[in-house]
Amino acid sequence: MATLVVHNQTSSAQDAEALQQAFKGWGADDKAIIAILGHRNVHQRQEIRKAYEEIYQEDLIKRLESEISGDFELLVGLVTSYRYEGDEINVKFSQTEANVLHESVKEKKGNSEEVIRILTTRSKTQLVATFNRYRDEHGISISKKLLDQTSDDFHKVLHTAIRCINDHKKYYEKVLRNAVKKFGTDEDGLSRVIVTRAEKDLKDIKELYYKRNSVHLEDEVSKETSGDYKKFLLTLLGK
Repeated sequence: MATLVVHNQTSSAQDAEALQQAFKGWGADDKAIIAILGHRNVHQRQEIRKAYEEIYQEDLIKRLESEISGDFELLVGLVTSYRYEGDEINVKFSQTEANVLHESVKEKKGNSEEVIRILTTRSKTQLVATFNRYRDEHGISISKKLLDQTSDDFHKVLHTAIRCINDHKKYYEKVLRNAVKKFGTDEDGLSRVIVTRAEKDLKDIKELYYKRNSVHLEDEVSKETSGDYKKFLLTLLGK
């Protein structure tokens, strides 16, 4: 059986349900929330918010505010702000905004409002140029630098957001790898990625998984799961 065909349209209802799953348990899953909201355009995010309210009879923004401890502004910004979708790069912006990010990391908090504005309104092309400028100027990627600064909520969220913007497929591959390597298998993480990416880019994620781990994701899932749950996941994986 072939992997499910990738569709251009993202289901707002599926995304709303995935967000609801991310809210469950002890503390919301910030990484899952960013992975969903950070890869939708402004129209799709508006549709997600509408679908969430229709399905769960509550406003997504209010739910985010109640679930996310500490700095949740970046997550709210991903839902409410307009992100430019063009491919043009402004070199001056990439330089000045790389400096803003550097100051935020250096000061452990810095100007969080400016950081949020940059990450939620700039195009992904512009952001990647900014991240590259940061690496060129400081000799280290901002993602790696933030690993030393993740003691506070804001920088944890910032690290995840930047990783997702840089390459969301690598992010999902790591989620899957951690899910199957974890003692007892993280079924929530495993299900979330496979189900939500099945009609989008799961084929690419599977290929990256094999490239990085020298084992097929289908074989890992077959080994780590059982019963109908195993059959369900393997069907989505195209096996």
